[in-house]
Amino acid sequence: MRFGTFGYSNSHDPQSDHQAIENALREAVLAEEIGLDTVWLVEHHFSGTSCYADPVVFATAIAMRTRRIRIGFGVLQMALHHPVRLAVQTALLDNLSNGRLIVGTGRGSSTNAYEYFGFGATLEEGRQRLVEAEELLVKAWTSENVRHEGRFWQASFPILRPRPYQKPHPPLVRACLAEESVVEMAQLGRPIMITIHPFETLAHRLQLYRDTLLEAGFGETAVESALNETWVMGSLYVTEDHEEAVEAALASMKRSGDYHQGFRKKYNLAGGFVRRPGQAPPAGDGLGPNFLAGSPPRVADQVAVLREMGVRNLLTNFNVGQMPQELVERSMRLFGEKVLHQFQSR
Repeated sequence: MRFGTFGYSNSHDPQSDHQAIENALREAVLAEEIGLDTVWLVEHHFSGTSCYADPVVFATAIAMRTRRIRIGFGVLQMALHHPVRLAVQTALLDNLSNGRLIVGTGRGSSTNAYEYFGFGATLEEGRQRLVEAEELLVKAWTSENVRHEGRFWQASFPILRPRPYQKPHPPLVRACLAEESVVEMAQLGRPIMITIHPFETLAHRLQLYRDTLLEAGFGETAVESALNETWVMGSLYVTEDHEEAVEAALASMKRSGDYHQGFRKKYNLAGGFVRRPGQAPPAGDGLGPNFLAGSPPRVADQVAVLREMGVRNLLTNFNVGQMPQELVERSMRLFGEKVLHQFQSR
């Protein structure tokens, strides 16, 4: 298995933004130190849900402070970017990082209508723009004498400079909330990012993804390649004491959920309050399946279950709901020292 950390660092108070950004940088550097394979960055605006807001700029800072770890976007909200400008920025970042970039794309938030309002767009436009935005992004990375006449963008230029470091371009991964999106991406042979979900749902979607790839005519080598680049997302908190871990995780999850729901209710305006589709009810210890928490042996058992389901790449958020930084870093180090080695190839 490969493991990544999800740089989903919150800042609920504007006065705390600078420290939250510094903490997020520390976490990215620590992720490389403990042996993680990737650091993934999220894009959210106006609420502090993502303290650095602009993942492309923030990824450049990480690229300059690390040497090995890959840097992924999980995900760029494509409706909020001009695809040619994004192609320039990501091509430069791919060169600065010596080819460590993974570009995760998505339509954008399904719950934060205020993010679209701030950029003069709507939730519906986010859905409509995604396919064309990806098309123009790839065309800019790979083509010469580009001519694009689309519904949302028109562009004409001789060649993008700089060219991406990776050929033909950085890997593209699509975030998929709905089962229909999983099928659509499998039909195209595209890697995906999905949440853990209830375990039965996750197992079903991974099998559906594989089956659809084969039905679409992709050979076993291509299927394996797509599965090797598919990531499953969740949250994670590790301490030596299981009960302490669950208690801290529950408090963190509630703090984060209360803040974000309150922000949406206040600022979604005409977009209304949109519930997250497919959100699973809490089960077991109250954390639900998307939050792995406990002592190192307990977390290792949970990861082993995911591996048996076919999860090859696990993307974990170590910092949920503004946890104290010392707890976040302690959790990361414990995971690196007592869990990670059990699942990585020697």
